Amino acid sequence: MTIDALLFQALNGLASASSLFLIGVGLSIIFGVSRIVNMAHGSLYMLGIYIAYSCATHIGGAFGFWGGIVISTLLVAAIGAMIEIVLLRRIYRAPELFQLLATFAVVLVVSDLTLWIWGNEDLLGPRAPGMTGAVEILGRRMPTYDIFMMFVGPAVLLVLYWLLARTRFGRLIRAATQDREMVGALGVDQARLFTLVFALGAGLAGLGGALQLPREPANLAIDLNLIGDAFVVVVVGGMGSITGAYLAALIIAEIKALCIALGAQTIFGVSFNFSRLTLVAEFLVMAVVLIVRPYGLMGRAQGLIRTLAIPEEPVRAADAMTKGLAGIVLAVLVVMPLASAYWPYATVLGIDMLIAALFATSLHFIKGPGGMHSFGHAAYFGLGAYGAGLAVKAGGLSTMPALLVVAPLAAFAGAALFGWFCVRLSGVYLAMLTLAFGQIVWSIVYQWETFTGGSNGVVGVWPQGLLADRSIYYWLVLALTVSGVMFLRTVIFAPFGLGLRAVRDNPLRAAAIGLDVRRIQWIAFILAGTVCGVAGGLYAFAKGSISPETIHVGRSIDGIVMVLLGGLQTVSGPVIGGPLFTLLQDTLIRQVSYWRAALGIVILIIVLVFPQGVVGSIAHWRQWLAERARRPA
Repeated sequence: MTIDALLFQALNGLASASSLFLIGVGLSIIFGVSRIVNMAHGSLYMLGIYIAYSCATHIGGAFGFWGGIVISTLLVAAIGAMIEIVLLRRIYRAPELFQLLATFAVVLVVSDLTLWIWGNEDLLGPRAPGMTGAVEILGRRMPTYDIFMMFVGPAVLLVLYWLLARTRFGRLIRAATQDREMVGALGVDQARLFTLVFALGAGLAGLGGALQLPREPANLAIDLNLIGDAFVVVVVGGMGSITGAYLAALIIAEIKALCIALGAQTIFGVSFNFSRLTLVAEFLVMAVVLIVRPYGLMGRAQGLIRTLAIPEEPVRAADAMTKGLAGIVLAVLVVMPLASAYWPYATVLGIDMLIAALFATSLHFIKGPGGMHSFGHAAYFGLGAYGAGLAVKAGGLSTMPALLVVAPLAAFAGAALFGWFCVRLSGVYLAMLTLAFGQIVWSIVYQWETFTGGSNGVVGVWPQGLLADRSIYYWLVLALTVSGVMFLRTVIFAPFGLGLRAVRDNPLRAAAIGLDVRRIQWIAFILAGTVCGVAGGLYAFAKGSISPETIHVGRSIDGIVMVLLGGLQTVSGPVIGGPLFTLLQDTLIRQVSYWRAALGIVILIIVLVFPQGVVGSIAHWRQWLAERARRPA
């Protein structure tokens, strides 16, 4: 490693910083004003690169390429405005997580729409006309287009700075970022402002995707792969700060460039490959920044939302009718393996649905009663799965000790460590820190090939002895799922659960009456992670193998969808939401070609028709009917 090599990689980092900045700055502006956690931002970026590809290949020449960038930006901005008008405007009064669920449904629809239009092959665009060569710098050749990209980020930053500082629209954006309701009270049309802001953020995402065309192929995995990077840039820089977004992008890109430049090094006799850190460098940076500076490098506390959001409701206990229905369902579940002679798939599907119910219930425990949003809950699911699987595969343990001891113990250790840091934050910052820890665990599992099997995972992990019989294993899964659900339900309605809800509703008053806020949240985090680890262990033996996808952010998002589908305000919500999502996904995959779009449409219908989740909405309707029946004629 030489100084010239380090400097050359630092220059490469400037080009990458521009790309990261364009990914994140639009999301930062959207969240700063509307408070929407826009999961579809990566999809807008993906549309930008696909539209630019079509323009460059069908029109051709310099106009097709450079004009295609402009066309992509404008079209994606229009698509963003349409999404805001048609969908998001209807749910601004819904809780933040339901808005997230709606934008996740948009991700699914856009993914299959892109597949239908452009196919599933990677599409490599042409080189930029006039920038096809390379320039020698420090004895190495750097593509001319990368040099161009170095200046794109700062140029866009200057334009946005002028827009925000010198125009009325920019002043409204800055005011709404700090207190959007006061802006509305002063007579500003909030609906129009939100639409323009969403169009601006979407257009910046489309611009970023279009400019990336010569550097990487257009593919269907871009949306979810890049949304994590976008969140990192926004959170590290500070919500709503465009200068902070560029600073964050620059720091992350340069750290990655440094890791590439260092390569394989020997430290104190131990060989270490720094290049592998590029997979997780941004999440390490985010974790450190949030622990040291909770609002990001250049962020500050957001103004309170006074009226737009629906206030939290108490978690409701089941009434006599619900308990009776639960008993009937439990009886059906107990005898389900008997139907395997007529429907062999019943037991397999039943196991998947039960595991989903336990996973969703553990996540609901910290989201509903705890009020803590987690985007990295799959970390504990994966720790339980890998802990149990490796204990059997490499440790020689039998299935039962691995499930009852190793799986929850591995998840307990992870939840205790990560939760200690996470409970010091709140809101979206807490959610982003959980995402960072989840991706760190994923990176370790993915790269520690000698122990975890790396990308191949651990295979051949099947139940042993009596549990090798699929029906007996099903009953074990049922027993552990019911036990886990009942345990968390008991805690929710115990004095600890009442304290947890008090901390959720008003942490200042809870602290004033003597409750240790962080300690209560930390214990809740540990309990949820431990139960989630049991679900992970059950999953490992149900599938016979484990892969890093078990820990990926996609599974955490699935968990959020399960909880919200059932409903946050009822204990039975996740018990219904988990199996319902699993059943929908399984049915649509087997029967519909574009199953993601179909699932997305179903989720959108549920969000619009059942804003409190399926179980929550049914309970709300029953209460409304009962009150109406009691009214005098």
